[in-house]
Amino acid sequence: MLTTLNTAYNDTRAADLAWALGREPLPALASLDLELEGAKLQLRLLGASHQVLLEEGADTCSETVACIPGSSTPLPLGVAKRRDDWEYEFAARVEILTPGSFAGRAQELLALVADHPHGLAGVFPGSPHAFTALLARRHGGQVHWRTWHAYPQDGQLVATRTRVGVRTPAGREFTPVGDVAR
Repeated sequence: MLTTLNTAYNDTRAADLAWALGREPLPALASLDLELEGAKLQLRLLGASHQVLLEEGADTCSETVACIPGSSTPLPLGVAKRRDDWEYEFAARVEILTPGSFAGRAQELLALVADHPHGLAGVFPGSPHAFTALLARRHGGQVHWRTWHAYPQDGQLVATRTRVGVRTPAGREFTPVGDVAR
């Protein structure tokens, strides 16, 4: 799903993004509710940022990557955590692109996400290459999502990937799966 976000574009930068696990839902400019083989997932656009809410059975997980005023947790390159019955892995990278490469990459990503049944992308008014996009899937008993945060004024594209798995019954290890494809 592709939408134009009804908000002014703020001159934020990739370095302004912070990461948080377990935050309460924040006001969303757009959202997409998904059911992925028993897991309820809500992809949420928060302007130049995102929030993903995951619920499976009695377990919940919330990931926020946003420009959070007063936050002291910068965007990490990687995180691996066990939280309650969840195994959580997060990775982020910042790509620096030339203006021509940036425009091409933006179009490619928006085309990928816009028509995907598990994708949500929001474009800011006034700049077709200023966007936030999310894409989710379920694989091997785990839920995966990818996100992209575009900052055309700096030629920066922040890409994240997340994998969340629920511990199997009787305390056994988590179901193994491969990494999310790039």
